[in-house]
Amino acid sequence: MSADGPRHPLATREGWAAFVSRSRPEPPRLLAAADLERLDAAEREIYDDARMDYHSELQLVATPDIRKITTTGAKLIVNNRGKQLGRRGLIVSGPSGTGKSTSITQLGRIHHVETERRRPGSTGRIPVVYIIVPPAATPKMLAIEIAAFLGLPVSSRDGQHAITQAVAEVLRKVGCSLILVDEVHRLDLRTRNGAAASDQLKYFFDSISATFAYAGLDLAENGMFAGMRGRQIAGRFISVTTSAFGYSTPDEQADRARLVATIEESLRLHRHKPGTLLRLAPYLHQRTGGMIGSLDQLLHEAANDAIADGTEKITRKHLDAVILDTAAEEQYRPPAPRRPATAAARKAGP
Repeated sequence: MSADGPRHPLATREGWAAFVSRSRPEPPRLLAAADLERLDAAEREIYDDARMDYHSELQLVATPDIRKITTTGAKLIVNNRGKQLGRRGLIVSGPSGTGKSTSITQLGRIHHVETERRRPGSTGRIPVVYIIVPPAATPKMLAIEIAAFLGLPVSSRDGQHAITQAVAEVLRKVGCSLILVDEVHRLDLRTRNGAAASDQLKYFFDSISATFAYAGLDLAENGMFAGMRGRQIAGRFISVTTSAFGYSTPDEQADRARLVATIEESLRLHRHKPGTLLRLAPYLHQRTGGMIGSLDQLLHEAANDAIADGTEKITRKHLDAVILDTAAEEQYRPPAPRRPATAAARKAGP
């Protein structure tokens, strides 16, 4: 529980509203050395906790993939406006940790804010719905997820058709124009339930004048475009694939450098020298496999460790000590330590 009370999940109307209205965290003011020395133990703990909380709240969003997804999605929303037939949706697919959920929620946030800007003072409007596909989802479960977001009083005892109709009616009534469906890889079109749940989403797609954006893990490999239903989805959705950051071309290196520099500027550390992380950019890429989520964890955890141990600067030792997600740890192959040359080898040298 936060100091402001319980935090609602993002897949609820209250949680989404909080996400949309929450501005980027304000960076705590770094105290001058003399002021820092005057803090007693309790005051220093409060000061350090504020900086750690700030680091933990920072989100990395300015990646080329995320910019592409939010731009593509925004264009789709405009092109779909007012259309019942011929609308197109957006599918975001890629490995874990490459920013899929971040990208569609940022798209939703931008659209929500823009809708309120164009129609100030509108009451009862819900421009964006965000749901997470539950495991082994059935059509009824998906309808209940949307109903729960909308605040509809439905029960699992209610019939699927009744819930579906009630949800569709409310979505139209509140002017919903963007529906975000996350973890869509849980819909396995090769199973009966998965196929039926996909049909449920298609019904909402056909009956609601909204843009639909799906996000999921490696969807082509998981059968999202297989069979008759998959071909229908492929014909109605634009696909954008997220991937790990590359580091082989000058453009990729420049993108990575800009991202690292932005993070470094945001750090609230007393002794960290700007440019330190830029010089470590090749190591940071190797350590994280180019995964944006892993980089986020690595740098912010290292920054907080530097506060905790009093060094107030990120060192290679801090970075090496962070335990990342299993995928990042398994792909990293640290260089073997150089062995000192033996006396015989030195003697035989040129």
